[in-house]
Amino acid sequence: MRINMPLHPITEIAKQCNIPEEFVLPYGKHVAKVDLSILKTKPNKPNGKLVLVTAITPTPLGEGKTVNTIGLSEGLNYIGKSAIACIRQPSLGPVFGVKGGAAGGGKAEVLPMETLNLHLTGDIHAITAAHDLASAALDSRLYHEERLGDEFTAQTGLPRLNIDVNRIVWKRVIDHNDRALRKITVGVGGGVNGVTRQDGFEITAASELMAILALASDLHDMRARIGRIILAYNTQGEAITAEQLEVAGAMTVLLKNAINPNLMQTVENTPVLIHAGPFANIAHGNSSVIADRIALQLADYVVTEAGFGSDMGMEKFFNIKYRQAGIKASCVVLVATVRSLKSNSGKYNIKPGQAIPKEISESNVELLKIGAANLAWHINNAKSYGLQVIVAINRFPHDSEEELAFLQKYAIEHGAFACEVSEVFTQGGKGAEKLAKHVIKACEMPSEIKLPYPDNMPLADKIQTMVKKYGANKANLSATALENIKEIEELKLDHLPLCIAKTPMSISADANLKNVPTNFDVDISHLAISAGAGFIRVYAGNVMTMPGLGTNPAYRHIDIDKDGNIVGLS
Repeated sequence: MRINMPLHPITEIAKQCNIPEEFVLPYGKHVAKVDLSILKTKPNKPNGKLVLVTAITPTPLGEGKTVNTIGLSEGLNYIGKSAIACIRQPSLGPVFGVKGGAAGGGKAEVLPMETLNLHLTGDIHAITAAHDLASAALDSRLYHEERLGDEFTAQTGLPRLNIDVNRIVWKRVIDHNDRALRKITVGVGGGVNGVTRQDGFEITAASELMAILALASDLHDMRARIGRIILAYNTQGEAITAEQLEVAGAMTVLLKNAINPNLMQTVENTPVLIHAGPFANIAHGNSSVIADRIALQLADYVVTEAGFGSDMGMEKFFNIKYRQAGIKASCVVLVATVRSLKSNSGKYNIKPGQAIPKEISESNVELLKIGAANLAWHINNAKSYGLQVIVAINRFPHDSEEELAFLQKYAIEHGAFACEVSEVFTQGGKGAEKLAKHVIKACEMPSEIKLPYPDNMPLADKIQTMVKKYGANKANLSATALENIKEIEELKLDHLPLCIAKTPMSISADANLKNVPTNFDVDISHLAISAGAGFIRVYAGNVMTMPGLGTNPAYRHIDIDKDGNIVGLS
């Protein structure tokens, strides 16, 4: 369902949320950047309430978390509160892959959605350029040190970094799904082509720079974080940083405009801040600290989403974003669908690029009762962080009243503060009226954030704590993972929080284990340091940081019509 509604000039949207004109940097009629220096103008204003939107274990198609983030912000405005949504910028990988865009949909969509989904103001491209500049600088230094040998310092005035060609940890990035680039050889032929070595690409959303953009508090904090990035190790096993390579300043310059959040609007002209786009399975999965802080100074309520299920982006919101920035959520909204819970029953397996089994659209409360255990798990997981949880059932046309009534009763019985059917896709803000009222009540309840582990817990114990939170018996640490832990401890970075990279299609690290898995272990292949972002990446199961395209990618259906309009983008 495509809604064509009149858009307000972005300057009017800025006025609507009390952004002074001098902080509005327009990019055409309907997009603007908001100068982050606005944060200095309202230091004593009480912050609004932050509402964190998460989900149950999703299908590969997504369950409408962005739709409900946008729709809830519209709903809060509908009942007379001021609200702003904060979401991530979509990556071109999913846009042209299976999942499609991330603008929401129906009457709960960010407009113009083509602008949002395709390039916006170029932030992701800036991250790609800055990231790959570091790759180019690293290979250049490697080449010149090898070419000049002992004469390098005498001829350049620079100290030798003695880069270990086998321990370069900074891969290149591109904002597409391209499995052929996962493992490549660079410098083929040697000589003037550079040093021949093995390399690879990751998707830009997995770049540490993306996480830094999302976690930085200001331009100078971003500059310092970029300087701390570990690019490689020398032949003595010591870390080589972007600061040592003298590329951190230039990388920051490429991101100088990207650090300012982007302002757009929904179908109902509700303001939306879009900033950063880290995936939640291979990164920390939340929009930026800067966008949240700006929104919290401007609105009564800020609705933000965390990627995938509560075991993914929500967990990382608390363990990474909250720990670092102190941004406190006031309640959690858990998005669920009848479709996903039926899929979690184990009877149906929804696969990317394949038709959804027609039986899943038939009313079947008995099947729903099996899959509903996944909903109960996510309610309790979200509650374990100390907040009230409101379940939003994202309604699809084929959902029966009997199924919806069962889920509403089930959610309350299993600890939800409230449960409402969300019809924001078809009704916009009106379809979230009841949900919004429950959110307001939940935000007024006393709460205290509870984190699953302290910073000073030994790194191996942190890993065991988190996998047991998923329901696992234990984590099996490979020899490589154990060596990584030793190296991290030697660098005195073991106080950093974990960013666990795993499948989003299961609470476990095995996508085939549906519903609420039991009696399983989690295999940890290796760990990696994101010293600039400020977390330790823990790789669980078979995780790819460069996705691939399926047999029926979305790009096949995207084109230009006779009038020059984009068609097929969703």
